[in-house]
Amino acid sequence: MKKNIIAANWKLNGSIKTISYFLTSLKSKISSFSKKSAIVIAPPTVFLERVYKEINNTNVYLGAQNIDMNLTGAFTGENSALMMKDVGVKYIILGHSERRLFHNENNEIISKKFCLIKNLNLIPILCIGETEIEKKSNKTENILKKQLNFILNSFGKKAFRNTVIAYEPIWAIGTGISADPKSVQLIHKFIKNHIKKYDTISAENLIVLYGGSVNALNAEDFLKQPDINGLLIGSASLKCEEFLKIIKISDNVL
Repeated sequence: MKKNIIAANWKLNGSIKTISYFLTSLKSKISSFSKKSAIVIAPPTVFLERVYKEINNTNVYLGAQNIDMNLTGAFTGENSALMMKDVGVKYIILGHSERRLFHNENNEIISKKFCLIKNLNLIPILCIGETEIEKKSNKTENILKKQLNFILNSFGKKAFRNTVIAYEPIWAIGTGISADPKSVQLIHKFIKNHIKKYDTISAENLIVLYGGSVNALNAEDFLKQPDINGLLIGSASLKCEEFLKIIKISDNVL
């Protein structure tokens, strides 16, 4: 049975006031939904504990946007996977294009973080995707394969069990230009088939999200595709009404 995850990546946005209003609105309305979709909210780190207290014992799970490569020690300003688990985090986003671009995170760094997350029985949301130049050069599959293989080589053939992958074409993030749903479907199918070569169980249970200028107007076109198992949403997840619309669309297509 198909299962969707609708994940909100709030990035560097929010305040005590706006988050309180958002969560109050979300909880008051989400109980009327069928709860077929799992919902993940990844706020800035400073708000994690506040959000967890509001969503605990609901159909909403806590996500984190990043972790350090170390669990403890003299690493000023960092937060570890161990700390995330302690405050109720279940999912951790890693490999997001903004981390790769602005913080120089390469496949090796991402792989190390992936291993830390898995070893603590948390669920990684691994972001993979190609640039516009790579897309125009027909290198999409090679780029995705390279990103996936780095994880497989580091963690083994069963690496993608209990894992979420988010395909996010870099050229579509924050641009308002969304990819064609049928093209995304083919890429999601490619991702699952590639992982199937190493571990059938991983591929059969793998959840692959799409992220890249998703909103309430185009969400259904993506979610209707058989190998798109949910969405990783940026700016549209900051507006409670729009986020609720997307959740409702997800429930309706299941």
